[in-house]
Amino acid sequence: MLTRSQQVLKRIVDILLSITGIAFAVIPMIILIAISSLFTRSFGVFFQERVGINAKTFTMFKIKTMREYTDGSIVLTSFGKFLRKTKLDELPQLFNVLFGSMSMVGPRPDLRGYADVLDGDDRIILSVKPGITGPATLKFSNEEMLLSEQENALDYNDTVLWPQKVEINKAYVKNWSLAKDFSYIFKTVHQVFS
Repeated sequence: MLTRSQQVLKRIVDILLSITGIAFAVIPMIILIAISSLFTRSFGVFFQERVGINAKTFTMFKIKTMREYTDGSIVLTSFGKFLRKTKLDELPQLFNVLFGSMSMVGPRPDLRGYADVLDGDDRIILSVKPGITGPATLKFSNEEMLLSEQENALDYNDTVLWPQKVEINKAYVKNWSLAKDFSYIFKTVHQVFS
C-alpha cells in the first residue's frame, strides 16, 4: 500500500500531467467529440458509473463510440472502431484525473460486480485510484479481440482475464514507484502510436 507521501507525490504528478495533456488535447478532443456526435446522432461524450478508490463509484468520461437506435439496438460506429483502436475515446479521462477520481496510472476502473466485491488481500487494489493506463491495461490491450474470439466472452473474462488482472494490479500496488508509473505511460504512448 502506498504511503501518505507517495500518495501526495502521485497526485501532484497526476495534476501536472493531466493539465499538460488537456492543454495539448483539448482542441483535438472537441473535434473528436463533434465527429462522434455526428456518427452517434447524440452528444459525443459517454458517461458511466465506475468503481473507484475505496470502492466508491464515480462518473467516468469517454468519447461515445456506439449509436443507439430507436429499436433499442446499440451498434459500434465505424468512427467508434477507430477511436477504440487508437484509445482516443479515453482522452476525456484526463478530466477525471484532474478532478481527482482517477490517476494517470492504476488499475482500470471496473463496473460494479468486480473490484467492489474483492475480499481479503485482493482489496489492496481499492487503495489506489483507478488509472487511464497501467500494467494490466498494457498486457490486455487486445482484450476486445480476445473476448470476441470466445464462445462465452463473459465466462472467459470472469474466469481467465479478471483473475490475471487482479494479480497484476496487486503487484502494481505492492511495488509502486513513480519511475514505474512513467514507464507505463511511455509504453502506452508507444503502443498507441506504433
